Amino acid sequence: MHLFRIHPARRLPRLYPLLPVLCVLTVAGGCVEGEQGVIRVNQLKFTGVKAVKEGQLRAALATVKSSKLPWGAKHYFTRDRFDADLKRMTAFYRDRGYSDAKVKTFDVKLSPKQDAVDITVNIDEGQPTVVESIEFNGFDVIPAGHFAELKNRIPLKAGQPLDRALAQVTRETALDEVKDHGYPYASVRLTDRIGSNDHARVLTISTTPGTLARYGPIEITGNSSVSDAVVLRQLTFRPGRRYRLSNIEESQRKLYQIQTFQFANIEPEVPEGQQPELVPTKVTLTEGKHRKVNFGVGYGSEEKARTTIDWRHVNFFGGARTMQITGRYSSLDRGIRANFKQPAFPAPRYGLTLSGQTWHNDEPAYVLDTQGGSVTVERPLARPGPFSQRLATTNLAFTYTNQYERYSVTPEALADPTFRNTLIALGLNPETGTDRGLLSSLAFDIRRTTAESQVNARTGYVASAHIEEAGNVVGGKYKYWETILEGRGYLSLGQRALVAVRARGGSIRASGNQDANIPFFKRYFLGGASSLRGWGRFEVSPLTEQGSPVGGYTQLETSAELRVPVWGSLSAVAFADAGNVWGNAWDFNLNDLRYDIGPGLRYNTPVGPIRVDLGYQLNPIPGLLVNGKEQTRRVRFHFSIGQAF
Repeated sequence: MHLFRIHPARRLPRLYPLLPVLCVLTVAGGCVEGEQGVIRVNQLKFTGVKAVKEGQLRAALATVKSSKLPWGAKHYFTRDRFDADLKRMTAFYRDRGYSDAKVKTFDVKLSPKQDAVDITVNIDEGQPTVVESIEFNGFDVIPAGHFAELKNRIPLKAGQPLDRALAQVTRETALDEVKDHGYPYASVRLTDRIGSNDHARVLTISTTPGTLARYGPIEITGNSSVSDAVVLRQLTFRPGRRYRLSNIEESQRKLYQIQTFQFANIEPEVPEGQQPELVPTKVTLTEGKHRKVNFGVGYGSEEKARTTIDWRHVNFFGGARTMQITGRYSSLDRGIRANFKQPAFPAPRYGLTLSGQTWHNDEPAYVLDTQGGSVTVERPLARPGPFSQRLATTNLAFTYTNQYERYSVTPEALADPTFRNTLIALGLNPETGTDRGLLSSLAFDIRRTTAESQVNARTGYVASAHIEEAGNVVGGKYKYWETILEGRGYLSLGQRALVAVRARGGSIRASGNQDANIPFFKRYFLGGASSLRGWGRFEVSPLTEQGSPVGGYTQLETSAELRVPVWGSLSAVAFADAGNVWGNAWDFNLNDLRYDIGPGLRYNTPVGPIRVDLGYQLNPIPGLLVNGKEQTRRVRFHFSIGQAF
């Protein structure tokens, strides 16, 4: 039944106060103010909402519909809250350039049990006030190229509704750009005037740059065990250089990177009302604990139970050096690794990492034991332009690896008579399937990222390239060239959905005999929780004549996911994967890809999302043996922590 219906907007003030009286008449106890009410909000619907996102409108209101799940949050109807929400709706539209928007009517329907209401709000958005054009005054202090980039970067554009939030971001963006060109005392004003009609506005963005300034003396406070020299080494500015706001933000980021400081803040120290040419700068620091121990346990469908312990000293022998020792045990891998990081070596913008390990890998295709280490020199590249890409980072790394490898193939491959000749060509003992030797290589890596998070990114992209040469000038038993390229992209669809895509491909080519110079454990295999999810780990690769996966020398895999929040920290995912492995180097065959699709769930936690995926093979691999038996299932279940990519 309808509790009441109001249509003409002018009747709202007269009839709306009757709502609590009617609630009392129909439900014992009446409408209780606050969240402990008796009339639950079952539905909150809108009509006429076209120009704005309904989800954003809902987020601005205090009246919230209850969860459909039995254990979900319940929200109750109160008169004062809904009365305030009617005003919030018009204010919401006004802030987004729709000053004529109004609530025409609303309809409240009481449930048959008289314990819940369905609310429908009818909105007339009206005609928006549009930005007719944007004028700039005083920005001649910015180089022409940067000024053109600024006009393209500001969020408020001509032809759009006059959104107050976007106008504020536009003003702040322009102010940051002026400050980043040597004007720390700049101010920016945004004004508007009537354009060609009553619903058109001409915006004027004006700046008063103030004094052109340079960095002055630097004061450092709060550091006790870390010297001033170490702090200054992380700063990207020096006294006498032109002031740039981006240097301040980049320096703060670099101070946090060395993990020694719990708090780091950099700001100009200028008396109010003064504009000195030399800007004194104060660096305020708070040191955190130098020694940290983290212990973790978990479970995944591939690695089963796992445990990890990590000990770290973030100011090892002073100088912001880092010493890290990690121990891990799972059914897939176990061992101990030690990493020592020396910042500012061999030059201020470089970093040196020494690593050593003794590690055991137990993969479906082989068992590998590794003892040895590596030396890596890393250098971040300069950022491309002031304030244009705040999250963009590019890093180069050169690595020398020297490790003794001992490995054996699986009993299934060893028992396959069609694989015997390959074992002999690889230099493996055809009876035991084992081999050992020194792997010595040089590698070059470049990685660029604009993603705001490495654990659960929502925007931006990650692009990387890896080139490695083993043997030849650095010696060792194995001789090969390997190239791997990877790209990931993340695009938010409004406040809720997210599209994530990934493409990864590579090849490994021997210097001389392919089987003899490329160890078996360097072959490519796909399939698993973070690969082609329709298959199990290492199930996608070239097969022996009997059907055992034996790996290949060229790989390609792509994935796409649609991630949509469901309730609270729980999200649903729909994914599609494609890829394959081929037996020869640089032998990509796009007509021979394996495909899978499936649903998944994600539950966000402080250490990353808990992930469940169910992959379905669209085109199974004929003759594939899994655990020595022919594959019959087209479905694979995966459980792990962290996004697939």
